[in-house]
Amino acid sequence: MRHEGLRGAIIYPGIDQPENQMTPFEKMKRLQQGLSNTHLERLKARTELDYDKLSHVLSVTRSTLIKKKGEQTYSFAVGERMLDLADIYSYGYKVFEDERKFREWMFKSNHALGGKAPYDILDNQFGRQEVKNLIGRIEYGVYS
Repeated sequence: MRHEGLRGAIIYPGIDQPENQMTPFEKMKRLQQGLSNTHLERLKARTELDYDKLSHVLSVTRSTLIKKKGEQTYSFAVGERMLDLADIYSYGYKVFEDERKFREWMFKSNHALGGKAPYDILDNQFGRQEVKNLIGRIEYGVYS
């Protein structure tokens, strides 16, 4: 799926602006509106992460993710992590220009991360920030 990530938001259907290009105020507004199961399902589809992988990076149980239906919203903290994950994936899709290659990169051991795969450190804010920084270094051609 080359270049698909360059079109629109990952979890917000009908919005042309990817999450990584939203301002902090736009993200705060989205969080205040709440993120629902519909948003999670879109995130799941666009990232190709199953419930087990999503529960790990969102730091919740699998059943917490599955029990919500339709427009039922997740807690603010879970919504914030969902939006953060969408931000990382939309940025990665832009930089890699190929969704498949970026998804593969997320699960490969990386020297810059002490031999861990980027996915392995997404379960906390510091790990997510480190992955985002690493994508930025790749974008600017800094060996990582």
